[in-house]
Amino acid sequence: MADIFEQALYPYRRSPDQDAAAPVRHPVIVVGAGPVGLSAALDLALKDVPVLLLDDNDRVSTGSRAICFAKRTLEIMDRLGCGQPLVDKGVTWNKGKVFFDERKVYEFDLLTEAGHHRPAFINLQQFYFEAALLERLRELEAEARPIEIRGRNKVTGVTRDDSSVQLTVETPDGPYTLEADWLIACDGAKSPIRSLMGLDFHGRIFEDNFLIADVKMEAAFPTERWFWFDPPFNRGQSALLHKQPDGVWRIDLQLGWDIDRDVEMREENVIPRLQAMLGADAKFSLEWVSIYTFQCRRMERFAHGRVLFAGDSAHQVSPFGARGANSGIQDIDNLAWKLKLVIDGKAPESLLESYNRERIQAADENILNSTRSTDFITPKSDISHVFRDAVLDLAEAHPFARPLVNSGRLSVPTTHAGSELNGEDALPGGPKRTRPGAPAVDAPVGDGWLLESLGTDIVLLGINTSLPDMSGGDALPVTVLTIETEDDRLGALRERYLGRNEQAVYLIRPDQHIAARWPTYDRKAISAALTGATGGTT
Repeated sequence: MADIFEQALYPYRRSPDQDAAAPVRHPVIVVGAGPVGLSAALDLALKDVPVLLLDDNDRVSTGSRAICFAKRTLEIMDRLGCGQPLVDKGVTWNKGKVFFDERKVYEFDLLTEAGHHRPAFINLQQFYFEAALLERLRELEAEARPIEIRGRNKVTGVTRDDSSVQLTVETPDGPYTLEADWLIACDGAKSPIRSLMGLDFHGRIFEDNFLIADVKMEAAFPTERWFWFDPPFNRGQSALLHKQPDGVWRIDLQLGWDIDRDVEMREENVIPRLQAMLGADAKFSLEWVSIYTFQCRRMERFAHGRVLFAGDSAHQVSPFGARGANSGIQDIDNLAWKLKLVIDGKAPESLLESYNRERIQAADENILNSTRSTDFITPKSDISHVFRDAVLDLAEAHPFARPLVNSGRLSVPTTHAGSELNGEDALPGGPKRTRPGAPAVDAPVGDGWLLESLGTDIVLLGINTSLPDMSGGDALPVTVLTIETEDDRLGALRERYLGRNEQAVYLIRPDQHIAARWPTYDRKAISAALTGATGGTT
């Protein structure tokens, strides 16, 4: 497995840009080839927006890092053309168990209903995730899509004005300069772009440390998320266990605040901790070890003129809940279609302000959930510790207490309620889960799935009703899709989209969030909603 870390998957090659007499200008430059940056490059290239991806490395990330990829992320990956390889390699799970001391206090299922194409989560090491996206990038290159990746191209300078961004890029052959109409910073929590622009995070750093150990072993644990409060092998602290591919298990052990990180990461200190958990006779080997501190922080703004921040460069959350990489990929899902419309002159630049507002809303939601999880997992006062333990005791026998147990509220997509892009909700008694601002919910349709039918344009969806062709009347690309509830043998389509109605019309954004809905086709209302959903005034 270590071989993948040693391969230069996008090795340095001298570019003609380095020999140009004047800085070459690109429509979009993305900095950072992690999951978020790769997603940005793929999404834009699939929309035929020329994109250049720069990274100071030339290979996938070392170590597992992010491992839990949520259902919504997999649906986005399906749209980018690489969902199935990720699911095929990943470990699928929907269930989890919570333990207090040695007792199981309850278990949960994150996907209790049928009629979804993708599972609640897969576990997959980040380097495999990145490798799959890089393979998809190479496929797009072979199709002559406008995408390029340059390894060992480190951005060391950023200046900007109202019309462009200027970059200084360091390479093995020395520095050169580039210009971009738009720059997307996906360069991680220590973002050099953010630092070069004199920007910073605001928020909270929690006084606690957690040891991550990826352990290779043969074990009989089921494919579930197991979380312990105050276990005998880590008394007074917490622990987490997840299964990954290749016989690798992720173990998180709470260490406390006042520690020597270098000492705690030494193998002679890590091994006894793991043996206490797994048993003295357990046979395992260490794949990767790290220590992290809970942080819940974000930038004040994600959009700074022609520089746009996404993923960990824009926001950080504690890892319990899997809200980091998942929310970063959803940032790109929100941004790419808006940037495409702006570049094509079909929407005003002010549309990008909705990216800033919507994704700050999502970041604040993630930070709130992560903060609550952290406060429950690591109580900082005697009374909060008593409350937590009382909740855990009650949860074993009393279902009312189980929603109060917080071992990490797991990632779900944000409903952008109140967004200025939302149109009217004119469907009487329409299901709450598919109201304007909410992400579309999957359902079986014939031999396929609803979400895979939506494509990458704005969609006008008619359920149990016919719709006229809209290809000629509006400047914006609108795909018309009609489906019948009789094509769904489970009845999920009716339950998720119609409620008590016999038919409905939905306007759905390219990121598959609902923009507006009506009981019947109304050209004037749809035109107004379409204008509003793309940043115009109605």
